[in-house]
Amino acid sequence: MFKFNNKNLLNLTKLSNSKLIIRKNYYSHVSKFPETGQPIHETRPHLIKSGDLTIGISAIEYYQRRYELTKNLPASSIAIIPGNSTNFASGSVFYYFQQNNDLYYLTGWNEPDSVCILEKPNDNPDSAIFHMIVPEKDKDAEMWEGFRTGVDGVKDIFNADNSVGLKEMSPFISKLLNNYKNVFYDFNDNSTFNKNIFNSFFNKKNSTNFKNKSNIETLLKEKNSTIKPLKNLITNLRVIKSNSELKVMRLAGKISGRSYNQAYAKRFKSEKTLAAYLEYRFINNGCERNAYIPVVAGGDNSLCIHYTRNDRLFKGDELVLVDAAGSLGGYCSDISRTWPVNGKFTEPQKELYQAVLNVEKECITNCTANNNISLQDLHYQSVSLMTKELRNCGFVNLQDWETSKYLYPHYIGHNLGLDVHDIPSYPRNSKFKKGQVVTVEPGVYVPNTERWPKHFRNIGIRIEDDIAIGQDNYVILTVEAAKEITDIEAIAEYGVTTPMDDEVTDIYSL
Repeated sequence: MFKFNNKNLLNLTKLSNSKLIIRKNYYSHVSKFPETGQPIHETRPHLIKSGDLTIGISAIEYYQRRYELTKNLPASSIAIIPGNSTNFASGSVFYYFQQNNDLYYLTGWNEPDSVCILEKPNDNPDSAIFHMIVPEKDKDAEMWEGFRTGVDGVKDIFNADNSVGLKEMSPFISKLLNNYKNVFYDFNDNSTFNKNIFNSFFNKKNSTNFKNKSNIETLLKEKNSTIKPLKNLITNLRVIKSNSELKVMRLAGKISGRSYNQAYAKRFKSEKTLAAYLEYRFINNGCERNAYIPVVAGGDNSLCIHYTRNDRLFKGDELVLVDAAGSLGGYCSDISRTWPVNGKFTEPQKELYQAVLNVEKECITNCTANNNISLQDLHYQSVSLMTKELRNCGFVNLQDWETSKYLYPHYIGHNLGLDVHDIPSYPRNSKFKKGQVVTVEPGVYVPNTERWPKHFRNIGIRIEDDIAIGQDNYVILTVEAAKEITDIEAIAEYGVTTPMDDEVTDIYSL
């Protein structure tokens, strides 16, 4: 059961240290800590420091997250959070594995086909029990698919109170359901594990013990369980970032921002080579991978908001709109910049770019809790600001509704965290809170029609930064990415001034 006292971090630290001692004793018979299914300190000390389970996030913090969730669960209840499975493109060709981020947030576990179950037998959250169901160690499978942490490892490393193998999943869950009528479970979760494994593990082919049970939903009904949604309870936790989370996101933003500056300093012949260069820089400078499929849109391709073909050659003095960033420790950065492929803005490009930049900078100043506004409020403000800026550029008699419908058709931003569009269930009309991270990304996309000034047609511009909201201030997590016209043109002409040896930054030094 959860053995931590949320009022006494000293006790938490002692608990964490005792867990680490157990880990050392458990593997005392081997000369080398065995490989696991994901990076840990013992196998990748250059990535994760002692006491942390994932990059920048400690075992204690994962305990606290589960504790906070169980505080909000009623007595005599369980919460079931299924993880994702590996998806396959065709045959044995698999996609990059993406964990169900609710499970990852609560556990740090990043291996497929697993389930987290939190059991709360009474009113005291300290009595809660943390169960994990994970794939067993299997030498044959590991030879092909890579190492697994296994049933023992999830207890000794990830601090599960109890763990069982995937083969025991059906009887284990069934036994729990016999004891608990209140079950928190998201039927409409998008996790592939929910669709692929849960829909079949009670099937005759997969379990002789429960051959008449087609899926977990059927079992829950047969057990006469009271099903309640879990998503909103986790959403309310995930929306506010801890200091540790903010540090990881700050570093991801710093790395990604500097990568943009390095791209300004080069001349690319195609969208594809620019996309490849940015991904290389994100990873080489310290991120793990792209946070999402990038947009690299030259010329009129920028009029498509989510253009991702990235397969055209650049031409002349056109602009390129880029929406790309890196991910670190599972946490996403999200940056958009627009710049001339030849390094010099034309006068119309400069005028329209400055209009968008003015809107972005004004919106960012409103990103504090004390301003008592929501993301929805900020969007309405951005539309009005954009209309005024565009009128100054010669869009005569432009109205807000025209701006929204034709020129600036997307939202001002979104929450950011483990997902790029983080916790979409969180209401847009909720007032900003300290610790929340949002993107601010106004844009203008001028169609090639006579309705608009000729010299602006076929120009698309978006400028986006990641903002950590404070009580009476804010922090731009992506501040390194130059966005002033003079700075972009200077970098294009003279190169990057930041020393290369300062590119890779240790999360623990922030």
